[in-house]
Amino acid sequence: MDRFYSQDQKALRETARRFAQTEILPRAAAIDREDRFDRALYKGMADLGLFGICLREGAGGAGLDAIAACIAMEELARCSGAVANAFAIPVEAVLFFDHHGTDAHKALIPRILSGDIIPATAVSEPDHGSDVAGIRTNAVREGDGWRLNGTKAWVTLGGVADRIMVFARTGADAGHRAISCLLVDGALPGIARGKNEELLGMHGLEDCQITFSDVTLPADSLMGPENQAFKMAMSNFNFSRLMMASMALGMAQAAFEDATAYAGDRKQFGQAIIGFQAVQFMLADMSTDIAAARLLIHHAARLHDAGEPIAKEAAQAKLFTTDMAMKHVSNALQIHGGNGYSREYRIERLFRDVRLAQIYEGTNQIQRLIIARQVEKEAA
Repeated sequence: MDRFYSQDQKALRETARRFAQTEILPRAAAIDREDRFDRALYKGMADLGLFGICLREGAGGAGLDAIAACIAMEELARCSGAVANAFAIPVEAVLFFDHHGTDAHKALIPRILSGDIIPATAVSEPDHGSDVAGIRTNAVREGDGWRLNGTKAWVTLGGVADRIMVFARTGADAGHRAISCLLVDGALPGIARGKNEELLGMHGLEDCQITFSDVTLPADSLMGPENQAFKMAMSNFNFSRLMMASMALGMAQAAFEDATAYAGDRKQFGQAIIGFQAVQFMLADMSTDIAAARLLIHHAARLHDAGEPIAKEAAQAKLFTTDMAMKHVSNALQIHGGNGYSREYRIERLFRDVRLAQIYEGTNQIQRLIIARQVEKEAA
């Protein structure tokens, strides 16, 4: 596919790959072991201008396309899924601010791009994950502002976030018709952050629960039209799913590279195990499925850049890629044999990290529902 990339895309890929190889990879194992957010790496990505990849130039970004963001995500995830995950948060946040924010919100974009303000998005709740329309966190009018109450769960970067985009119920209607997005200063009174969640993988993301107890917000906290945030979130999810698919793709690519190298070095029964057909077939399937996933992702990204609806295509890319990545990272661990179960090898971390991809940004069961509904609409 290299010949089809623009010069800007190729330059971005090299920049992201160099940073990932020289800065992220040497620290990835320690981040996983210590489970601490690495501010230096986060700031390093900001200094390279990576957070503004897709943001229009007039707002301070690079003005590149969604394919460029997917390329960068893949390269970063090859070295650390967790750091790549952290990269996605500000990339998506500045687009959201630019599309839906007031002038005051947009004034914060330069500080997000520089890494001085860390954003987070709070949608899921302890009892509501995929069921976004069922959220209970609420914001009621109080004077010229709002009073916010509720609890959000699984907030990525929640433990270190300076600004939090909180999706809350702001009307009496049931379901999705009364949900708004409010930008919350993380230093306000009434905000309590829970402990850093002890996760299977994706360590170092300060993922936590956040409780809002009578938090007073100014009138200009509202992002976008009142009671219309469900549509805003669903639109944002389409782009997010491309990013999460690219994250899984990067981890699958790393697993494939590690398995291929290990199979070439590992000797059994008098020869390198790469000479055994059982191993060859696993590597052949990895190579084929990785290529197919990349094409699915980039096809959806091209449609996105052309302004076309991509609900089905984004769901397909996310579903196929994350299921593929889970399967082949597991196969890559199998090729490593007993060594794959040891933390001395990167494949053990990849195996734990990649599992989240099938859950994040809508479980893969939800992706199948989305695809089926789109197919039904097309057939009507």
